Amino acid sequence: MARIEENLEENKVTQKLNIGIWRKLFKYLTEFKNALLIAGIIMIGVAGIDVVMPLMTKYAIDNFIIKSTTKGLGLFALVYFLIIIFQVINVRLFIRQAGKIETHLAYHIRKLGFKRLQQLSFSYYDNSSVGWLMARMTSDVARLSEIISWGLIDMVWALVMMIGFIGIMLYHDVKLTLISMSVVLPLFFIGVFFQKKILKSYRSVRKLNSQITADFSEGVSGAKTTKTLVREEENLKEFKHDAGSMRNSAVRAAMFSSLFLPIVISMGSIGTGLALWVGGNSVITLGLSYGTFVMFITYTIQFFEPVSQLAATIAELQNAQASAERIISLIKTEPDIWDKEDVIAKYGDLFHAKEENWEKIKGEIQFKDVCFAYKNGEKVLNNFNLKIKKGQTIALVGETGSGKSTIVNLICRFYEPNSGGILIDGKDYRERSLLWLQSNIGYVLQSPHLFSGTIKDNIKYGKLDATEVEVERAAKLVNAHNFIMKLEKGYDTEVGEGGGNLSTGEKQLISFARAIVADPALFVLDEATSSIDTETERMIQSAIEKVLEGRTSFVVAHRLSTIVSADKILVIRKGKITEAGNHRELIMRKGYYYNLYTNQLLEDKEKESKEVFA
Repeated sequence: MARIEENLEENKVTQKLNIGIWRKLFKYLTEFKNALLIAGIIMIGVAGIDVVMPLMTKYAIDNFIIKSTTKGLGLFALVYFLIIIFQVINVRLFIRQAGKIETHLAYHIRKLGFKRLQQLSFSYYDNSSVGWLMARMTSDVARLSEIISWGLIDMVWALVMMIGFIGIMLYHDVKLTLISMSVVLPLFFIGVFFQKKILKSYRSVRKLNSQITADFSEGVSGAKTTKTLVREEENLKEFKHDAGSMRNSAVRAAMFSSLFLPIVISMGSIGTGLALWVGGNSVITLGLSYGTFVMFITYTIQFFEPVSQLAATIAELQNAQASAERIISLIKTEPDIWDKEDVIAKYGDLFHAKEENWEKIKGEIQFKDVCFAYKNGEKVLNNFNLKIKKGQTIALVGETGSGKSTIVNLICRFYEPNSGGILIDGKDYRERSLLWLQSNIGYVLQSPHLFSGTIKDNIKYGKLDATEVEVERAAKLVNAHNFIMKLEKGYDTEVGEGGGNLSTGEKQLISFARAIVADPALFVLDEATSSIDTETERMIQSAIEKVLEGRTSFVVAHRLSTIVSADKILVIRKGKITEAGNHRELIMRKGYYYNLYTNQLLEDKEKESKEVFA
């Protein structure tokens, strides 16, 4: 299994607790501020009742037990009962509100992330593995929504409790309060130490979790390759290494977390002991009522519960910050290719088209001094020039890495020139929207990808509002109708994940139908017949001539027999056009194309002879 390198954005995360990360995150969550405010108010009510309960105990001791009377006990019991009912209602409302926030928050963050993934350019996916992206959109989002909906609201409860306890304790006895709270400052410094350790450990856990997700993704998608290369043992070793590293980091994080809370509880016990000692002496000397003494002990014991909760929430924030950093880095990633504001105002963006302003594409395309290099520094085109007339079929031929696919990807604006320009119908295509251009392109890849669903659904992805008549017409045009009708459910047949229920040739035919159902003005075939059998190739070849008629089209060819009828064939070598002409002209020239074609023709005849005598 190929090793997945650490994602580039992963290197950008901060190494210290950064409040700015959370501030940036909350900017994306403004629509939840009212829901969070309501939950916070409910928790203030819950905390307020928790603060009042020891006061009720003090009142009962001083007025009923010490005085040995039951006068007013009925009214006291009624008030106590009403307080309990109010608290039950508060807790129920809190759980309901926090649960709603968690669910809707996860949905909202995932929607923002998924929307950004739709906007990002091809160059982003060149440097990002599926595993890393899956980890961000699943476990990272779940972690964030949980800590925001439950952790931060628990923090409100803890802070209100602590403030309420200290306020009442100071009101009754300043000296006893200061003695009881003397352990708080040491506890703060202990907390800071553990927070740093916990943050470091949990960041490592999140990083390794993404690596393991990537390992799983590659293991499933590359299962056949693994078996053919007999890589099972090596893959297992690599996975054990990653899983072992994650286990060690998780154990380290759990160790620091498990040490932190007992230390908080132990320090709290010291505070309680001091309160018992000093408060007990005050009761003996009659300087403090027994009810107040019990209230102090109760507050001292309960005080460190919100401290523990606050410590736990801070530890959780340390954990979740790694997730927040990763989500923010995804949402804030700007696409390399983006429409200008004036273009969006006129033509709309990727999600809000203004089709009424879209010009119809005629199909004239021109490259003017185009230079292009990938982000890794690989230079592909240098002062590249090409002019294509409306309705021409242009075939691109050349060695792997010569720049054929780069040229068609630039035409489709999956990438943009570093300098120079690409004109469509005489106008730089950056002066029109991405959606305008790509809605007018039919693109068929060498390895077709089908989505889970039916054959009909997959064809309609090319035009979501296509009628059944249009779907069937497109299938007939590419000679896919006959094989579809032989299936048990016809057009309603499930294709399976990635089209796994169909052969490569059948998937390719459906991808052809999907590309042409929208009647695009421009058509791109990127080695679309290189991975199918001869019989299917003939079926597609007969369809190509019908499909490309009247459209400007580009064919990146591996099998040269599929491009003999092209209007112009371009031989691309190292990003330059070394030969240009139709099939007849290039054969007569007896150059690179002639040698390539004759060699391939001999190979095909030799293969056919072997099949005849087999």
